[in-house]
Amino acid sequence: MTRDNTSSLPRRRIVGTAALLAAGLGAWPHARAQAAYPSRPVRVVVAFTAGGTTDILARAVAQKLGEKFKQSFIIDNKPGGGGNIGTEFVVRAPADGYTLIVNSVGPMAVNQTLYKNMTYDPLTDLVPVVQIADVPNVLVVHPDLPVKTLDEFIAYAKANPNKLNYGSTGVGTSSHLSSFMLSKRVGAETLHVPYKGANALNDLLAGRVQFMFATIPSVISHIQAGKLRAIAVSSPKRSRSMPDVPTVAEKGFADFSAGSWFGFFAPKGTPEAVIALLNKSVNEALPSLQAQMIREGADPVGGSPEQFGKFTRSEYEKWKLIVRDSGATAE
Repeated sequence: MTRDNTSSLPRRRIVGTAALLAAGLGAWPHARAQAAYPSRPVRVVVAFTAGGTTDILARAVAQKLGEKFKQSFIIDNKPGGGGNIGTEFVVRAPADGYTLIVNSVGPMAVNQTLYKNMTYDPLTDLVPVVQIADVPNVLVVHPDLPVKTLDEFIAYAKANPNKLNYGSTGVGTSSHLSSFMLSKRVGAETLHVPYKGANALNDLLAGRVQFMFATIPSVISHIQAGKLRAIAVSSPKRSRSMPDVPTVAEKGFADFSAGSWFGFFAPKGTPEAVIALLNKSVNEALPSLQAQMIREGADPVGGSPEQFGKFTRSEYEKWKLIVRDSGATAE
């Protein structure tokens, strides 16, 4: 007896179609859950104290995200350990998109070399979402120092070895390493005085230290008031916040680049759809924040997660060499 194989063909098609439908229905709630993100408040960790540059930028963008999604993006300040405490908190958080961090150059690109016993790697345990802004450091001096240009500053520093003290917000911070880089490049002997946070700026204003590299947002009001004098910025090109202040690079140090930058990161494993949605939303929000950011000393950036990840890794490679050269350690 001959078996008729043609009669089974429609049944196989029906079974195959049913399986596909079942798979689709099974995935549908997951797709709906992702599409509904965020369905509850989102925690945005800042690994530094309230009122600093990281905190200011995080709050500005979080407000825009809250307005867009009709959901709270709550800033949670977790300072300490040069940013390591807040960063590790996010590394250990569930990778569901409801815990994010706005982080900066120190915790992401410097601390792996500066701290010897870190239990995580931010470059692999966090994933980039989007860069918010570049914030160049600006070399500022006390008005009593008889210099108005970078050339005059270099000449004075070289003529007065170990008589110029520079403040920083701590060993291994951007303010410390920027001054170290410049002193070494120009062949000047200067003395480092590390502080905790804003105490460095307070002593510069009082004349107890003579110069420092500081983020533009932290000193722009003092520059405008004549309490500090801006000499040069550390970025490869001039800051839109201070277009009349030259860069160190254009004064003969072509590859000099040191400063701060800020952006969103999420725990490794956060759904790609959530990363893409956040990236798109922050990029859409930045134009409305541009005037405010520039006025306060930040240059908005934006871009893709891939671009931010590549940039972050290049920053790690750069600062690794500088930290080792400086001999700085935090432990």
